Amino acid sequence: METSSTGTTNRTEEAAAPTDGADAAADMSGAADGGGTAGQRRTLTEWAGLALLAVVVLLFGAFVHVFGPLLAISCSSCQDGVRSPLRFGEALFAVSAVAVPLTTLGTVVALFAARRAARASGIGLCALLLLLLAEQLLGQFTG
Repeated sequence: METSSTGTTNRTEEAAAPTDGADAAADMSGAADGGGTAGQRRTLTEWAGLALLAVVVLLFGAFVHVFGPLLAISCSSCQDGVRSPLRFGEALFAVSAVAVPLTTLGTVVALFAARRAARASGIGLCALLLLLLAEQLLGQFTG
């Protein structure tokens, strides 16, 4: 290594390239995802955990898709038990018919594609919860 007049060190050829392929693999193993698991395959237990997370995401997505709009328009003090007419009925339908299935599908795909599956499923479940809350909010306004 050479030291410049400013006191900083400049790396030369000896530090620029590792001496063998094992050093290069060790240097690159944790660079991409912050951990040392790059290139390792998932075990059977990890696949079972991913399958369980996928089932949880699918069940919660189905709950938000089916029961979210029903809970949003239900009314205990209304004559027939349903709020009507809805001011944002089309938006409620769009959230239920488009946004919820796409979010569920995206979460399941990210769960199996991403290296950090728990983080992907947590983000997806939070997004589904926010969509459920959006449905509840849209169902409160009558016109």
